Amino acid sequence: MRRITFLLALINWLSTITLAQAGLSQQTPANPPPDERFKADILVIAPHPDDESTIAGYLAKAVLDEHRRVAVVLTTRGDAGQNLVGSEQARSLAEIREIETRQALASIGITNVFFLRAPDTFGEDVSDVLRSLETSNHGSSLGEAVRFIRLTRPEVVITMLPATVVGENHEDHQAAGIIATEAFDLAGDPTAFPEQVAAPEDRLWYANLMEGLRAWQPKKLYYYTDASHFDFLKGKGPEYSMTAISPSQRVSYARIAAKELSFHRTQYGDVPARDLATNNLRNYEQPLPFVLAKSLVGGAVTGDIMDGVGSGAIAFAPMRGYRSPENAPALSMELGQGWAFYKRFYPAHNLEVMPGLLAPELGVGSGQQFPVMLLLHNATDKPVTFHLRTQLPPGWSIDSTTAQHGHPWPMSTFIAAAHDDLGVRIRLVAPRLATSQWQTITWTADADGQQVGPVTLRVYVYGGQ
Repeated sequence: MRRITFLLALINWLSTITLAQAGLSQQTPANPPPDERFKADILVIAPHPDDESTIAGYLAKAVLDEHRRVAVVLTTRGDAGQNLVGSEQARSLAEIREIETRQALASIGITNVFFLRAPDTFGEDVSDVLRSLETSNHGSSLGEAVRFIRLTRPEVVITMLPATVVGENHEDHQAAGIIATEAFDLAGDPTAFPEQVAAPEDRLWYANLMEGLRAWQPKKLYYYTDASHFDFLKGKGPEYSMTAISPSQRVSYARIAAKELSFHRTQYGDVPARDLATNNLRNYEQPLPFVLAKSLVGGAVTGDIMDGVGSGAIAFAPMRGYRSPENAPALSMELGQGWAFYKRFYPAHNLEVMPGLLAPELGVGSGQQFPVMLLLHNATDKPVTFHLRTQLPPGWSIDSTTAQHGHPWPMSTFIAAAHDDLGVRIRLVAPRLATSQWQTITWTADADGQQVGPVTLRVYVYGGQ
């Protein structure tokens, strides 16, 4: 009897579906609009769990007081870090940190949180952004970031500063900024990752391979940083007070930021909770500056992040793209790796503010060993010998450099083949200083009878370590 009842119910249900389909077939087909549950005014693309906390005060202002829709993408899950409250490590730690991040952001009203799940890199030497891009599978991570922009359709993208700055040497931080910038410039291009914007064969059925998203061009791009000095940011974008009181929460944005950080217990233990309990908020009260990297809708550089964005889509704005330098000298020298990349990346992506933002700089510990790469360029039709000289402040030393033709350091002669770039790796040893100070390292070279350089690097040596 039960089987007969079930079969009758199934037949009735199938009849209902058939009638519904018949009714639908008589209507004019139309695409549904994008899913409004994921629409964002602001999309933050940050590297690690806790890196959103740097701007949590502003995000709280945007969500809780201005009623903005904010979504957050984390490129990694922080699986290479320490655990101050338990023994879980590696992938288990990543699961915990993902939960901590979702709870932290939920405390300020942000629930749309996504993870690219790129590897969390950690280097003992000074970080190099290119290493992070390599280990994160750059192309795959970029495709994911483009997908999240198209899914959330933000008016504004906020990410970390793609530059090496004292206090901000982490390669994953810079890589997140690079990927976010590239995604900003590609998400509106239907020929970039076209499978994402192709219509599915039948969205009401199964196994569709095309994703049905829309190409989307964000309007403004902002950078933030956790550098140890902010002088270079003055006048380059808006700055927000963290001691200001939130009208809706009736506490300072600094207190809200400290509470948001308190959820990241694997990284900070109970420190933020104690800070809240003792009202020790000085580490959260510094003004929060941003850099306006680009705006496709105009507006004042130091105006509010949301000024001028309006509503609705704008046309795709193609980037300039890389172009070979004009009138480049036949023989030249420059800092290599990330610095050489940024020199080409900024103009390629129309980042007019970045080339003059700050000179190449680095922060190192007192007595620390670290590598620097130099690129020797030979655009002539014959091999050229470079005689390289390193000018060091007192107390510095060179531990080693690239060996050429079996000659170890201190041999400073290098041969660059015709139409080739030769990378020279120099491992430096910083002096042991009682107090922190800026120092400058300079390189020059003689090449085929010509003076090449100088190339300089500002180094902030942390004293007393």
